[in-house]
Amino acid sequence: MNTGTAEKSQALFISDLHLSEATPGTISAFLDFMANEATKTESLYILGDLFEYWAGDDDIESAGNRRILNAIRQLSNAGVTVFWVQGNRDFLTGDTFAAESGATVLPDLHTIEAGGQKIALAHGDAQCLEDPDYIKFRMMVRNPQWQQQFLSLPLQQRKLTIESFRKDVKKENEVKSDNVMDVSPSAIDDVFSQTSASVFVHGHTHRPAVHEHGSYKRHVLPDWDLDSTEKRGGWLELKADGSFIQHSFSR
Repeated sequence: MNTGTAEKSQALFISDLHLSEATPGTISAFLDFMANEATKTESLYILGDLFEYWAGDDDIESAGNRRILNAIRQLSNAGVTVFWVQGNRDFLTGDTFAAESGATVLPDLHTIEAGGQKIALAHGDAQCLEDPDYIKFRMMVRNPQWQQQFLSLPLQQRKLTIESFRKDVKKENEVKSDNVMDVSPSAIDDVFSQTSASVFVHGHTHRPAVHEHGSYKRHVLPDWDLDSTEKRGGWLELKADGSFIQHSFSR
């Protein structure tokens, strides 16, 4: 008998929303997504760069950050399991963030069994091996000693430092070729080899697509921007039968 209740999907995947006070349209779209689409799944995986940047857990009470965390907590309280992978913009989220949001923090290369298959998950920046300057920078800021020292600075000083980093990176990226900014084939091969997964889901590159790697598949998640004239963004849905559906916002 049909009870009228739709079957929940296995999982939803999002990344690269880059939420900040400067993106009210994207924040509104995220809050609507959390209150509606995200309630129709068993699990939500946020694969990094939910925030434009995260200066430390002592910034949780800023109005924008608190609204976002409350939305994650409400979804978690409603019975949807929320998982979090740190991105290159919000790698400084810590224990307080996890406790306040109700999200389970995963390592930046993690495998799950869902939809009858093994799926590898990552943000995606660690696979951009053609950009040695970025990889060097990533190793520095992911070092626990560096993070402890940085987080000991006053919050406002940290924000100014991050803004300086962002300006430098933006200027450097303007002269980098497309292949340098994308994941490297050898890194993708390593992911499938190390994890024995048949599917790899990641973000970071802002180049949504489905790539075939022999018998394996790689899903690249879209970034979100609902504040520009040409709106973009969306999420990946994993159904119970193992099929994937890409959902996009209408332009």
